[in-house]
Amino acid sequence: MGDQRDIVLIGSDAGGTMTDMLVVDKAGEFIVGKASTTPRDQSIGFANSMIDAAEYWGMDWQKEAKNYLPGIAGIIYSGTSMLNTLLTRTGKKIGIILTKGFEDSLIHERGIGVHASYGYQDKIHPVSHIHNEPFVPKKLIRGVTERISMFGEAVVPLYQGEVREAVADLLDRGVEGIAVLFLWSYLNPQHEMMAAAIAREIMKERSQEVPLYLSCEIVPITRENSRLNALVLQAYGAEPAREQLFGIERMLHQDGYKHPLQVALADGGIANIRYPALFKACFSGPVGGILGAKYLSQEMDMPNLLCTDMGGTSFDLGLIMGGECSILREIELARTVLNIPTLVMDSIGAGCGMYLSIDPESKRVDIGPDSAGADPGPVCYMMGNETPTVMDCVLILGILNPDYYLGGKVEVDWDAAYKAIKEKCADPLGIDPYDFAEGVLDLINVRMREHIGTVLSVRGYSPADYYVIGYGGAGPTFLAGYTAGLPFKGVFTVPWAAAFSAFGCAAADYLHRYQKSTLVALPPGSDDGMKQFMAMTVSASWAELEEIAAREMEEEGFKREEISFKQVAYVRYSQQLEDVEVISPLPRLVTAQDMDKLIEAFEETYSRKYVHAAMFPEVGYQIFEIGLLATVSRPKPLLRKYPLEGKTPPGEAEKGTRQVYFGGEWRKANLYEMDLLRSGNEVEGLAVIEAPSTTMFVPLGKKVIVDEYKRCWLKEV
Repeated sequence: MGDQRDIVLIGSDAGGTMTDMLVVDKAGEFIVGKASTTPRDQSIGFANSMIDAAEYWGMDWQKEAKNYLPGIAGIIYSGTSMLNTLLTRTGKKIGIILTKGFEDSLIHERGIGVHASYGYQDKIHPVSHIHNEPFVPKKLIRGVTERISMFGEAVVPLYQGEVREAVADLLDRGVEGIAVLFLWSYLNPQHEMMAAAIAREIMKERSQEVPLYLSCEIVPITRENSRLNALVLQAYGAEPAREQLFGIERMLHQDGYKHPLQVALADGGIANIRYPALFKACFSGPVGGILGAKYLSQEMDMPNLLCTDMGGTSFDLGLIMGGECSILREIELARTVLNIPTLVMDSIGAGCGMYLSIDPESKRVDIGPDSAGADPGPVCYMMGNETPTVMDCVLILGILNPDYYLGGKVEVDWDAAYKAIKEKCADPLGIDPYDFAEGVLDLINVRMREHIGTVLSVRGYSPADYYVIGYGGAGPTFLAGYTAGLPFKGVFTVPWAAAFSAFGCAAADYLHRYQKSTLVALPPGSDDGMKQFMAMTVSASWAELEEIAAREMEEEGFKREEISFKQVAYVRYSQQLEDVEVISPLPRLVTAQDMDKLIEAFEETYSRKYVHAAMFPEVGYQIFEIGLLATVSRPKPLLRKYPLEGKTPPGEAEKGTRQVYFGGEWRKANLYEMDLLRSGNEVEGLAVIEAPSTTMFVPLGKKVIVDEYKRCWLKEV
């Protein structure tokens, strides 16, 4: 029997390469586990990662899971399985019923979707803009006569006979689900509800039942094309992903876990895997890291924090401003614009698993865009891949310890990595393999550094206003390289960096985000009567959303008194295309003065997000959407403070030396065990600080100072 602990919370992040686990006990102490992701059955990677984590507390999880799972309050999953379904176009066969005349909506797309993900040159030359293949072919889309007006009035009745014909035809074609979207249904769902009732009647008559997906229930917000894409994603991609999640939940329930598996959502919320709008979880993996950074920001007085996440496939950036995350109203995934509110994140292809190749004509080194992922993985994994990757370069340079990868649990082949780099890359260029490998690290560091500069500069921000945290399995390894020369307030990582997204899931409260479109306008010079009328319109929408939220969360097992609400309005200056999420200073708007307070909160947020000079109150204000944050607080990992000790690391933290290729020559680097460093210790480069799940590289001219929270700050010598 292992260490007796009251485990209360587990956070999991299944990335493209590794599945990370963070386990929290009743005292707030936590451990980290890591294992290869298993895309075909993610429950295997989940279990292996949990086994790895439990070993650090002396547990044999395979034998002891039944002793711990019944007492755990929550298990949260985040991952990329839904996104992968979208990218590989392996979703379900879906039929769609639309307002007649709009059957070609998926083919037409929105303009931004036609050139999404293109480089700058292709974006400015329309000849290269090619429409995407729709996820649902035209033969599975049916139009029916009906019309709801922009004011929510039924101006053309629903032709019920056409609905019957459409449903019967789609069922004959073997669809696995039917999605229904009518214009303006988010203002009046009457016709969609009628169509659903007819569809259920026909399915009962034919004893042929398939799921129904109604836009008024799943995405009751404006912008028809993005709303349709989100609805299709729910039917096409979310349901296959839900089956994977049910597989994980069944495994947990077999060992005594009593609650539903929870999933992280792209907007920072946490939901039951039975959540109707599960499509919001399609981009949940990187979101966990931003939630973790937000927790650190608020607990450690770092209001402005730049999150940098480097894993096997991508380099993701997020911004924490004033201790809060920013929300992007729509996102682009798989060259498709989706109505999914998402924590703002900017990503590029720059991961440790990126393939390396040499252009035969120009002799240029290409990094990516494809990645080896977890299967087959880098060459050193010995799983069949023969194309070298960035990780293979890190390995042959001596930065990674081949005998300590994932604490020695995973064997990596140094000779195979060297051979692939030499034969596929270095020899064609006529250079030394070690010089090539170091050059690759320089190139990818430049790519990431330029990405950081671009993300900050386009928003008008300066690095001098931000702290930087580096996380992800490869983040600490490259942290010194991609922050070099940028004048940040401070640069650091944490010992649990490799599982930081899982940490963020465990640090987040249980939260649902609700949205509803509305029509609120305050023209210039609006009098108190107009303001009060619009205030009451906003408050009525909040009341409606609160009732929905309370009902759903009570069904998920929470008591009404446990739920707290934050009222949100999405405000814009009249005629602008983008709005700003504003947390209302009041739970209800009753008077004209209350509406003025909401507008003041908008202008304060607007000036912080952009600049004060961009404010334009002379044109009036519009609110096209209302939101609600419904939260239940949960236990969180403890950020423990330790007493500062001396600068010299203790003897047990020292692991000897290793030759590392740096600056064009082999040099002796001091080795340290990250978990054994004490608060107050300093490590001067050239050094490698190792942990079972990550490696921090300290180049010459840099040093690491461990503070009272065990944060590892990267400083100039």
